[in-house]
Amino acid sequence: MSTVGVILAAGSGSRTGLTIPKQFLKLGGKTVLEHSVQTFHDNKGIDEIVIVTAPEYMEQVKGLVQKNSWSKVTAILTGGKERYESSLAAVGHFSHAPETIMLFHDAARPLVSKRIIDDALKAMESFDAIDVAIPAVDTIVQCDSKGTCMTAIQDRSLLWHMQTPQGFRQKTIAEAYRIALKDARFNTTDDCGTVLRYLPEVKVGIVPGSKENIKLTYADDLSLLKFLLSKRER
Repeated sequence: MSTVGVILAAGSGSRTGLTIPKQFLKLGGKTVLEHSVQTFHDNKGIDEIVIVTAPEYMEQVKGLVQKNSWSKVTAILTGGKERYESSLAAVGHFSHAPETIMLFHDAARPLVSKRIIDDALKAMESFDAIDVAIPAVDTIVQCDSKGTCMTAIQDRSLLWHMQTPQGFRQKTIAEAYRIALKDARFNTTDDCGTVLRYLPEVKVGIVPGSKENIKLTYADDLSLLKFLLSKRER
């Protein structure tokens, strides 16, 4: 049984408002993607890494793999327009090894830590699916479909903010998507949600994340990431 880090780097990063995908922005002299991959590469619990990217960036990713001598990177896969299509590319790549532990990580979360990866792998000894998350600190309100009126206030003590990595046995996530793709109303933004909806009998464990494990979504996030990286390097 092997452990695989799946780095999802096929997003366009349109919400940043910048001209290049966020995973290729520079952060402390390296691209955001390099930071994410390197942390997985340095972790002794990770046996191999696959990177999923858009077709037009395949050569750029290959160049980064060569530049950094990432020996654990065994494949660079072509992703899709939707996040789940990129996940499926990795799931299909390991169809021959159903017991493989797969940790799916957003390339745009460059400050993932060794502790988070270690804890995620440890949790996979007890669960077939896990999610890294942190408790919500703000009150979460539910609104109507137009976003103009509040309809409910959720119990904050039960709410967590999802992060990545999200971990699965290959056979678990493969089965969840096999069922999901038969549903004409299928729509998802993350892999744990697919398991939760289509394999309700599977318990999804929670692994404590970190406030530093933020996702680069908007241009302003880059400044915060630079600040957090500088604190980490002191």
